[in-house]
Amino acid sequence: MALPPTGPRTLVAGVGNIFLGDDGFGVEVARLLAREALPGGVEVADVGVRGVHLAYQLLDGYDTLVLVDAVERGGEPGTLYVIDAAAPGSRMPAGAVPLDGHRMSPDAVLALLDTLCAGTGAKAPERTLVVGCEPATVEEGIGLSPPVTAAVPEAVRMVTELVHAEAVV
Repeated sequence: MALPPTGPRTLVAGVGNIFLGDDGFGVEVARLLAREALPGGVEVADVGVRGVHLAYQLLDGYDTLVLVDAVERGGEPGTLYVIDAAAPGSRMPAGAVPLDGHRMSPDAVLALLDTLCAGTGAKAPERTLVVGCEPATVEEGIGLSPPVTAAVPEAVRMVTELVHAEAVV
């Protein structure tokens, strides 16, 4: 029988639709992260476009949520971002489009989670981070564009560093 982790719990959730080009970025990063040696208490999940499932999974109690997704922030395709979802202006900087083009925003998931938690004693993660990549295209088609494909290894490295840092908090 495995003992529960004694330290902080982190969920890394790869978000996206693999049938919409670069929108599959989060799913690909999650696939590669599942092969990495990560600290105890860190789980990696490919949630695809299933935001409701993500909210229910969060009921298991996590200290940190790391969403990995394609995010349009106005940069060059392949640009990586680390966004603290609680930071002022994190969702929509001036001149940019919303954090998430397929309505899988941290706000929407956490709002649903708050509703689900009411009266159960469960709580939302204390910290939500988004590791995002500027897409080149989110048109129908399978496979990431060259600049987003090139960004995947760096995104894996970034998430690995984040979860190691969160594990010692």
